[in-house]
Amino acid sequence: MIHLASRVPDPAVRRLTATLYGYAFLSDLVLLYPLYVVFFADTGLSVGQISSLFVIWSAAGILFEVPSGAWADVVSRRLLLCLAPLVTAAGFALWVLLPSYPAFAVGFLLWGAGGALVSGALEALFWTELDRLGAVGRYARVLGRARTAGVLGVVVSGVLAGPVLAVGGYPAVGAASVLACLLATIVAARFPEHRPQADAPLDAPVQAVVPVPASGHDPAAAVRPVAAAMPGDREPDGSPADDEGDLGWWDTLRAGVTQIRTRPPVRSAVLLVAVVAADWGALDEYSPLLALDTGVRAEVVPLLLLLLWAGVTVGGLLAGVGERLGRRGYAALLGLVGVGLAGGALTGRPAGFVLLALGFGAGQLATVLADARLQARITGNSRATVTSLAGMATDLLIIATYAGYGLLATVVGNAVAFAATAGPYLVLGLVLLTRRRPTVVPASSTAAAAHGPR
Repeated sequence: MIHLASRVPDPAVRRLTATLYGYAFLSDLVLLYPLYVVFFADTGLSVGQISSLFVIWSAAGILFEVPSGAWADVVSRRLLLCLAPLVTAAGFALWVLLPSYPAFAVGFLLWGAGGALVSGALEALFWTELDRLGAVGRYARVLGRARTAGVLGVVVSGVLAGPVLAVGGYPAVGAASVLACLLATIVAARFPEHRPQADAPLDAPVQAVVPVPASGHDPAAAVRPVAAAMPGDREPDGSPADDEGDLGWWDTLRAGVTQIRTRPPVRSAVLLVAVVAADWGALDEYSPLLALDTGVRAEVVPLLLLLLWAGVTVGGLLAGVGERLGRRGYAALLGLVGVGLAGGALTGRPAGFVLLALGFGAGQLATVLADARLQARITGNSRATVTSLAGMATDLLIIATYAGYGLLATVVGNAVAFAATAGPYLVLGLVLLTRRRPTVVPASSTAAAAHGPR
């Protein structure tokens, strides 16, 4: 289906994207991020107790992910984006007011619930609004920048946490974290929201109209295929999207599950998101241990980690360029993730973090493109539900990665475990290279459709 919109109201697109950037930045501007493990230890928790809290956190994400996604397809997605920081803020407040294991456990449950409210709802709202404005071709590019804004929030948190802790202790750090969440809620209230009866079908060769600047360029140059940003094949069956109408929570959840179960392109996109996002997301938690194993002092570790986050930032900013990748290009990108992570870990030297930064940056870019590919294949009114199912699959793989890494690192050490955990990226890249394309007969012969995924 071609979206016929010769001009897009640029102020509306700018407001939408600016709101997204502000929300992403404030949601991650949490001064407790770099300190909560130290806070738990200072409270008297053992390493085993702290590890059990991480399990509770991950389990909470899995427990709330899919129900909240279906809820986002039934009620206002903007409302959920407003509620999410408030739920998270309640958990942070509980930590500093009643520092104890039970309070930390409940706080992680609330934090997991807050993250689940955002997951699915944010991507669905943003895609729908861009689609309404005729600018859905910008999705991957803007989402990459939003992820970068979140990374910048984490970096600023790391810079401010130490001085705030020195001045006011953990209560001040907790208060600043709660304040950032409250500001995120205020920003979320600025999101526009329009709920169509059903999303447009995306199984035919898809084109989106990128806004034409006021200066006036050739409108034909503004048209490009959305699927060009998504490596993989188009919908092979050409069946129209199901018009699900207005469904209740349970029916919406069933519709999302059915879409994944019955539509192979959607199912493969969900699996790709989970596999690509899980490994490097889990390995990030072990990068401080890898840094210590290189022989640097503890105070140097944050500098090496800053290098990794710089790589992640660059990866997010390259989403616009990554949209042009075809199947082979995306497979090469996954290979870069695997080589960067494995090679950097096996060097055993601080200089290896340059390779690690390259791997993490490529992982961020690959994740953004995989998410854009998923959004392009979802049809009907269960967009947030399907996205949340992808998030749940990611969480499950992350837990499995934690378990596998722990067993390997105990036997062979951090460097080898890190490299082995990065191996699936090389396997997935080879699968994409060798996978046979299905035969697709386009609805019409257009120059733009010829630039689809290869």
